[in-house]
Amino acid sequence: MTDVQFNVRIDQDLKSAVENWCQSSGEAIGYFVQEALIDRLEELEDIEDLKTIRHEPTRPFAEVVAELGLDEDD
Repeated sequence: MTDVQFNVRIDQDLKSAVENWCQSSGEAIGYFVQEALIDRLEELEDIEDLKTIRHEPTRPFAEVVAELGLDEDD
């Protein structure tokens, strides 16, 4: 993967908080920001997946238990 520069304007307090966290944890700011962006993108993908899943048909729990042979009545 090729690294590129990504410039944004953020609140000074947020910048200070990130710098302080990275300094105290020994983590590079670039790594911290990159991981935060990846996490956010993954969250957004999960939200889209949930929207799709909500419209899928469901089955009663008892039916699934019976299908798996976990029914105590057997």
